[in-house]
Amino acid sequence: MKKKTTAILTGDIVGSRNIDAKTWIKHLKSILGKKGKSPIDWEIFRGDMFQLETEPEQSLKTAIEIKAKIKQIKNLDVRIAIGIGPAEFKTKSITQSNGTVYSNSGICFENLKKRRLAIQTSWPKFDDNWNLTLRLLSLTTDNWTPATAQIMEVAFQNPKLNQKGLSKKLKRSQSTISASLKRAGYDEISLLLSHFNEDLSNSIRKK
Repeated sequence: MKKKTTAILTGDIVGSRNIDAKTWIKHLKSILGKKGKSPIDWEIFRGDMFQLETEPEQSLKTAIEIKAKIKQIKNLDVRIAIGIGPAEFKTKSITQSNGTVYSNSGICFENLKKRRLAIQTSWPKFDDNWNLTLRLLSLTTDNWTPATAQIMEVAFQNPKLNQKGLSKKLKRSQSTISASLKRAGYDEISLLLSHFNEDLSNSIRKK
C-alpha cells in the first residue's frame, strides 16, 4: 500500500538569541496551534526550532503565514524548509517520526544557510523551478514590516474578507489596508500559491 504524501515544515527563529523567548514563543505557538495538535502535528524543540506537518497543497501558504506571524515582532524572522514525500514511520511525536518526508525537510533545512525559504521533494525539476521562485518571493516577504506582516497574516487567514472587512477587523483605514496589501504583494503571492498547488498536485499524481 502506498504511503500518503505529506509535508513537513522544519524551521527556526532568526534573531531569537537577541530577544526574550517570551516575546516570540506565544506568536509561534499561536500560529502552529491553528494547524494541528502538539506533539503529533507540531513541536518546538532545541529552543527555537519547530516542525509542523501539513497537507502538501497547504505547505507553502502555511510557511508564509508562519513568516507573517513571526515578522510582526521587530527584528525577528523565520527560516523554513518544506519537505514533501511519504512518512513511512509515524509516532505520537512529530520529532520522533521518520521517513522520506522528514529526510527531505531535514536535508533542505541544513542546506538553507542564509536563505529563508526552500523546498525539497522527490521531483528534482519541481524543486529547481520552485526554489528559484521562492528566492524571488523572499525578496518581498523578507522585507515585510511588522505592521505589514500583521495585515498579510489576517488577509491570508480570512480570504473571503474584502479590504473593507479587513479594515474593520484590524481597525485600520481602508486606504492603509489597500496600500499595505499592494506593497506586500498580496495579489501576486495569491496567484503564486494557486500555481504552486496546481503544479504540486500534478507532480503527486504523476509519481
